[in-house]
Amino acid sequence: MSTVTPIYVAVVDDDENLCRSLARLLRAAGMQPMTYASAEAFLADSKQPKFDCLVLDIQLGGMSGIQLGQRLVAEGSNAPFIFMTAHDDPAARTDALAAGCVAYFRKTDSGADVLAAIRRAVT
Repeated sequence: MSTVTPIYVAVVDDDENLCRSLARLLRAAGMQPMTYASAEAFLADSKQPKFDCLVLDIQLGGMSGIQLGQRLVAEGSNAPFIFMTAHDDPAARTDALAAGCVAYFRKTDSGADVLAAIRRAVT
């Protein structure tokens, strides 16, 4: 009997519909998603598991996804993170890559591509 270790993925995005659809996609792929409407909500969750990967929206209402990624790295987190944005621009892409993301997507990009990036990041 083999046991499969679940892959925990945090999705931090203020778009409720995107969170719901991405969580559904991740569950269908056998992953365990947890969604947060803001960086602050993510940071305030004292009961969160050790995440294997994070999917962060760049533009959030308070702390941005880039700021959250930078903070997690500064605090010693080694969980890979992926940025998603509805407002792709060269400066945001440059900032995201400088923050250390493993992938960068527009919200209109394929869910299959996002899943593939998560799988690459956690293996």
